[in-house]
Amino acid sequence: MIMTSNEKMILTLRTAVRVVLRPAVLALLAAGSGAAAAAQETMPAMDHSAMDHSTDSGRAPASSAIPVGSLPRSDGSTGRSYADYGIQPHTMNTGITSSLTLDKFGLTHDRAGKTGVEYDGDFWVGNATDKLWIKSEAERTGGQTEGAKVEAYWSHAISPFWDAQVGARRDFGAGVKRNWAALGVQGTAPYGIETEITAFAGASGRSLLYLHGEHDFALTQQLILTPELEANLFGKNDKAFGVGAGLSDVQATLTLRYEVTPRLAPYIGVEVDRKLGRTASYASAAGESRSSRNILAGVRLTF
Repeated sequence: MIMTSNEKMILTLRTAVRVVLRPAVLALLAAGSGAAAAAQETMPAMDHSAMDHSTDSGRAPASSAIPVGSLPRSDGSTGRSYADYGIQPHTMNTGITSSLTLDKFGLTHDRAGKTGVEYDGDFWVGNATDKLWIKSEAERTGGQTEGAKVEAYWSHAISPFWDAQVGARRDFGAGVKRNWAALGVQGTAPYGIETEITAFAGASGRSLLYLHGEHDFALTQQLILTPELEANLFGKNDKAFGVGAGLSDVQATLTLRYEVTPRLAPYIGVEVDRKLGRTASYASAAGESRSSRNILAGVRLTF
């Protein structure tokens, strides 16, 4: 093979690089290894016995470290209190707050064609454990007030979901008035059922047990369907008041509300009331119906 002049020049340069540079690179590497070995020989040995091993940079000193899984439990089984760990108990039940809610505030229309107005609401003020509750409801049809009552309670939390209540109730409006002393519980039962159970005692040995339950079903984030059921049981006949002993009446309500905001919600609904037993007999004797059905429309307000 015949090489050109350019190829001969490139070959000559490669040979010169190998002959001249390679020995120089090897000499530099040998010199670096020798310097590292000399530095290692002259470095004094580290005396670990003189070091303080009482602390570890990876964790806090033993005196202040909190052992994993050893925080005190509510049953006190660990034998140490929260104060031992620098944790101070703190409760949020000292702030005073209040709320006013009108669950129903609107019109009613019965099957006889009469239109009336009604309200049903409550107000409370207090802290997380103790509150003053005011509850009231009434209906006015044809210029006459019916089913009106006002209640006042001191309410005390007895568990995370239940309050004990003691107070008084006044029934007023058309007909006979009644005053009652009251004792009961109010809270949230399983499955989110808002529950109220109250026993009342009145003059002349009168007694009453009131039961109420309701639950909100969220059809959408703003559309809420609420079935509601309540019942009254009286201890003795009270003809002047129009009630008989035992289960006196049952009322079922179904409302559908649209929450424009959490504080403003228009609603529509239907309410059915049925008198039972001696109470139904008293109603018939007075020329009244044993049952009623009302169409509801109004607004739910929260302040």
